[in-house]
Amino acid sequence: MGLGVLTGNEAGEMSSAHLKNDFDRFHSSSLRSLLWLLALLACTGCRSLQPLPKVNVTEPGWTVHDGQAVWRLPHNQREIAGDVLLATGPNDHNFVQFSKSPFSLVIAQSTSTQWEVEFPPQNKHYAGRGAAPLRLIWLYLPRVLAGRAPPKGWIWRQDNTQWHLENPATGESLEGYFNS
Repeated sequence: MGLGVLTGNEAGEMSSAHLKNDFDRFHSSSLRSLLWLLALLACTGCRSLQPLPKVNVTEPGWTVHDGQAVWRLPHNQREIAGDVLLATGPNDHNFVQFSKSPFSLVIAQSTSTQWEVEFPPQNKHYAGRGAAPLRLIWLYLPRVLAGRAPPKGWIWRQDNTQWHLENPATGESLEGYFNS
């Protein structure tokens, strides 16, 4: 069979047929890809962060310290004096509560993989995985009291009676002592 020559009309029809087939194939494969992507996302999903369990510091394995602290807010806004409760527990679980009777002002918890901080008067709650943000000074207090280094550029002092943790970049600090 020899090669035939197509007229202008036949070539146009042939070209339209090829374009339609290519178009259908493209949309079919795109639709399939989209469905696979949606199925994959549905299987993995956005794993939401589960809240840390409620802490019962009277359970075995917890060490509790209570005392007084002064919290100087960032950018020297003001100072707040109150009661501080710090507890360290099993599996690198830490708990800090700062209150001015009868209100809790800060409730902070952390583990080696997760952290959360609550500011009840403002109805604010922050949580995340990994290292805590530097703006949440309360999560670093158990760490430095355990002998670990403070974040770079921060100031940590402790003697037999009191302690001081400060982020000079923001002016925020915690200073206090424990009764036990």
